[in-house]
Amino acid sequence: MDIRTFVNITSRAWAIPILASLHAGVAGRQAPLIQATGASRTAFAQSMEHLIEIGLLERNPGYGHPLRPEFRLTPLGREAAALAHKIGSVSGDENQDLLRRSWTLPVLASLHAPRHFVDIKRNLITITDRALSHSLQSMEERDWVSRRVDEAARPPRPTYSAINTGGLISQVTAPEISFVV
Repeated sequence: MDIRTFVNITSRAWAIPILASLHAGVAGRQAPLIQATGASRTAFAQSMEHLIEIGLLERNPGYGHPLRPEFRLTPLGREAAALAHKIGSVSGDENQDLLRRSWTLPVLASLHAPRHFVDIKRNLITITDRALSHSLQSMEERDWVSRRVDEAARPPRPTYSAINTGGLISQVTAPEISFVV
């Protein structure tokens, strides 16, 4: 999967939990998925619509009621759902709020090796300096990313590395994501 697709998937807070739930065998209907993810109805509906728009989900023809449709993964959706499930299996339930933020997973995917700020930004073309800085700070507070400043360099440059849970997520996502666009 290319990084642009991954960024697009993670742009909706509940997309990864929905995909992971479908991969785990939760029925593709609204009630079971809301219960499995804990999303509000509005946020859930927006994420589902987004997943349909980008071609990861489709209505299951012939199943469900028009007001209570059933959804299924497309071939590309199955690939994304498998990755979402891997992310969920290494992240733990207490970290879901950080995982639902737009840039957390793409930044971690780019930290498969220690990187400078500019290198991370180069991998994630559409991220702003502010969003990247905020994402790195949030993950540093959770001990998912470590920041080491090389004082010998002029000017001093920080290097970021994925550690602990962030390192596990980075190891799971990095082989699946292509940064060449």
